[in-house]
Amino acid sequence: MANDLIFITGATGHIGFKTLVVALQHGYSVRAAVRSESKKEQILSAPSIKSLNPGHKLTFVIVPDLTAKGAYDQATKDAAYVIHLASPIVLKGEIRPEDFQRALIGPAISGTLNILQAAAKESSIKRVVITSSISAIIPVEYFFELEAPEGIVFDHTSRPASAPNTYPSDFYAYNASKIAALKATHAFVQDNKPRFEVTNILPSFVIGRNELVSELKDITIGTNVAALSPILGNKSVTPIIGASVHLDDISLMHVKALDPKVPAGDYIGNSDDYAGTVWQNATRIVAENFPKAVANGIFPNDGTSPTRRLRLNVSKTEDIMGFKFLSYEEQVKSVVAHYLELRGEKAE
Repeated sequence: MANDLIFITGATGHIGFKTLVVALQHGYSVRAAVRSESKKEQILSAPSIKSLNPGHKLTFVIVPDLTAKGAYDQATKDAAYVIHLASPIVLKGEIRPEDFQRALIGPAISGTLNILQAAAKESSIKRVVITSSISAIIPVEYFFELEAPEGIVFDHTSRPASAPNTYPSDFYAYNASKIAALKATHAFVQDNKPRFEVTNILPSFVIGRNELVSELKDITIGTNVAALSPILGNKSVTPIIGASVHLDDISLMHVKALDPKVPAGDYIGNSDDYAGTVWQNATRIVAENFPKAVANGIFPNDGTSPTRRLRLNVSKTEDIMGFKFLSYEEQVKSVVAHYLELRGEKAE
């Protein structure tokens, strides 16, 4: 590759770190934005990075505040590509309702625009890939209040009529942040007509082994909890939309989106076709694949996790990117094997 340098933000995140690894495996050079030296060391100490031994192919730049004006102007210098994964996330109860706009929605927009503006100043950049979410294309009521009617199928062209303007919970604010950031991206492209192309990746719930999680107490932080919860005996009565994607697949999508043979656009990441994810199936999957761990009481495997059905059409993604999404079963096996590893147990 004449210029194979990717500038990646969010490199210590669930999706971000795996995307960094996949990019290196595909022969790219990576310049990773991290908030501190300790985050840099966290990446360098990961087994997959040590195994790859990337040397000069992996470099770092410290960007402590992704929302600061011009935050990425120097970091994008001489890069051919940008993968922007950094965006505010929310852990339940960590942000007060009166702070949702300041802590979630504003930073999601400003961080995205900062990347696009920095890329526009750098003539070497050919493509920008941005991590969005299916939250940006699905009305929020289908997440919490209603099951989508039988005939409704969402695809990459779907858009909610409006974003939430009141936030009964942190997820409503997160939903609004993703809608706003995607709108800002499309508006930037339309208004500025940049020389580079822009692709948005829209994952559903991302499930899979997060290598940077090294302590058992942290394994249920983030979206992996949706798969682990019934296995660990948690009993929920609140339905979760039945949409998930393997971490390996969503990371691969980000890297494949750099290929000029893949048209720029919006691509959904989701497994199991229209049937979608049935969260309760995790207990069956664990009983079949990890019977000793169940028999030994490591997994109570008696929790409940109802599903709110949702239909997503990902045929565009699979056809153009050339792979079939891994099943929910593979997602569950990935996080359960990691759970056992962190306990010092052998996976069966």
